[in-house]
Amino acid sequence: MDGALSPYRLKKARGLYNTFNALNALSFTLLSGNIVTLYALRLGASSSAIGLLNSFVFIAFFFMPVGKRLVSRFPIVRVFAAAWLFRYVLMIPLLFAPFAASRGRADIGLTLMLVSVFFFHASRGIGLIGNNPVLNELASGSDKGAYITSIQVINSAVAMVVSFALALLLGRSPPLALYGVIVGIGIVSGVAGSLLLFRVPEPPRSCDEGSGAFFATAARSFRSPPFRLFIAVFFIVSFVSSVARAFSVVYSREAYLQGDGAIALFTVFGGLGALTMGLLTRLLVDRIGSKPLYIGYTLVAAFSLVPVLVSPSLASSTFATVVFLSAFHFSVNFGFAGAEGVAQTYFFALVKPDELLNLGILYYFVFGAAGALGSISGGVALDGLASAGFSAVASYRIFFALLTAAILLAAFLQRRLVRLGSLSFRGALGVIFSFRDLKALTILDRLEKSRSSSEEEALLGALHDAPSAVAISGLLDRLKSPRLSVRLEALSAIEALGALNAEAEACLVADLDQNPYTTAYVSARILGKQKARSAFPALRRALDSDDYMLAGEAMLALARLDDEESLRDIEARVARARNPRMKIMGVAALETYDDIASLQVLLDLLRAEDPPPYLRDEVALAMASLLGILDRFYPVFLRYAEDPTLAAVLALDEVEAAFERSAVHRRGSDADKESAVLREAVAAFMEKGEGASLSQWIRARPAGTRPIAVPLLAEAVLDDDLTVYSRFRLLVACWAADSAERGGEGFGDD
Repeated sequence: MDGALSPYRLKKARGLYNTFNALNALSFTLLSGNIVTLYALRLGASSSAIGLLNSFVFIAFFFMPVGKRLVSRFPIVRVFAAAWLFRYVLMIPLLFAPFAASRGRADIGLTLMLVSVFFFHASRGIGLIGNNPVLNELASGSDKGAYITSIQVINSAVAMVVSFALALLLGRSPPLALYGVIVGIGIVSGVAGSLLLFRVPEPPRSCDEGSGAFFATAARSFRSPPFRLFIAVFFIVSFVSSVARAFSVVYSREAYLQGDGAIALFTVFGGLGALTMGLLTRLLVDRIGSKPLYIGYTLVAAFSLVPVLVSPSLASSTFATVVFLSAFHFSVNFGFAGAEGVAQTYFFALVKPDELLNLGILYYFVFGAAGALGSISGGVALDGLASAGFSAVASYRIFFALLTAAILLAAFLQRRLVRLGSLSFRGALGVIFSFRDLKALTILDRLEKSRSSSEEEALLGALHDAPSAVAISGLLDRLKSPRLSVRLEALSAIEALGALNAEAEACLVADLDQNPYTTAYVSARILGKQKARSAFPALRRALDSDDYMLAGEAMLALARLDDEESLRDIEARVARARNPRMKIMGVAALETYDDIASLQVLLDLLRAEDPPPYLRDEVALAMASLLGILDRFYPVFLRYAEDPTLAAVLALDEVEAAFERSAVHRRGSDADKESAVLREAVAAFMEKGEGASLSQWIRARPAGTRPIAVPLLAEAVLDDDLTVYSRFRLLVACWAADSAERGGEGFGDD
């Protein structure tokens, strides 16, 4: 590849690679792992021989330097594909093992198996040099972790289906010739997949091609404590995984006396565990990061071994045995396959791209050494326990107890791994066990695959209805959409979130500066609601915008941020604004500031020539808030809005109710006289607009905690430009009733 692949070419290359992986998974399931173990057991192999066979899977990684030498002379994909092709050709001798066994030479059949399987994996080791560079290139983009995991999902799904077919095919004691047929199908499918691999585009070549560069890169990396810790943890997990996954099959055979078909069925559940893991990882890994998943899967792997330590030796025909072994294979593969898969994602994030080729070899060296050592030592340990006189069940209890201790040690060390942008383990658990977060991630997964703006809008609407902080990165991506409706839906979903992170604040501030007349006003509103102090400069600049929606939201946002420096500027802007919407937003801002001195500005808005009704309503409610009586005034105002002719009745009702509830009345004072005075003043004010008596009553009030209110209202009730509005008269009457009820103190304050 001369550069990054275009979206079309990347999609095409991924399609080829996915098909290759499907065929490769089919052939690999038929030619390695559990089927080879069962085949070897039929040929009379011991536990040590089984361990040796499984070690070849890991010894193969030590042939990667041969591949590295070849890629210095030939294109990397050609080396990758050719090695993969030869690995299947080199399995042809295994086709003749049943013939040797049928003639009483099972030893020759087993030798053919050992030789074929060795070269099968050795050739695979040579080709693996191209796996990481090719996969890393195809996984480029924001869905890197998800695509890497999707490869595992493909492999797991194919392996599960093939294992189920094998379970039906093998039965309890199948003929050896059937294994030959299975091997033949595996070879043919493997060759077909390898031919497809030749068509995958070449990744960029690494600048570090020599062996000296490998040792220098490895030595430099080992000087880094985070890298050393990862390698140590990776070694332990790989060691235990190689033993547990390989000998779970032997455990089912020797401890529970299960037949080949039954074991193949358990393998189906193992594949289902790996598939479930892959689907879960694909959903989570790019959202919560690889470290918490690495820890989580390692703990699951550890707990999957615990039942073996206490399980009884059940009869092979009981339902309980089938359930136990199915659950055992499911959980073992779920945990260990998950730990191995996420380890690769973590590794890709940990190392630099120009060191990937060399450190990729080191990665597989460690994986191979741990796996080979685990497989061989596991087989030797089981044979040793059997020779010491332990029963099969007791041997496996001791065996798996040691593995459990080792994997728990790895989980303990994983806590010290660097996060690489991941959530904390506790935070990740909160996401995993939150139905809302998982629902949001599922919607995001669909959103990333959507290809129409209408579908995007619908999914973003669903995210608004299921707000989750884990969706923030996907929502921010949609702010770059060329479709305005999509951007607005994304902002609506962001607004529904409980909080913003630094990245989200920065994106919204940029939107506020760059997109007036479209989405900037929504960003201003969100920044104000979330009290994003980083937005101060941008919001202050927005006050001068010609976009009245943006300028209005900026005023309210600054008020929510309690920006005292902007208060008087906002008062001046509200006073001279001509746009009613701008005035309303300014009124809301002044109400939010809750400065009683702004009462004068609000009165001036009512004095202006014929303010529209909706502006009068907002001003009246804002004044009620500044006077501290909003909770009292609002229900009265709602009744007034339904029938304005009730204004005088509602006002007098408030006065009467106030004196009935007042402390003065309860002490038996001359409250009736004061009540009559106030009722007469309010009646004259409400019915005739005459405010002289009410003004005199107001001036006699104590100053309270809002002293400026008394002189302002005393003058306002005499102003014909104000008293013409019945809503204003009702407001003053409610304030007077509240003042009387409180004995003239507090003005709405508790």
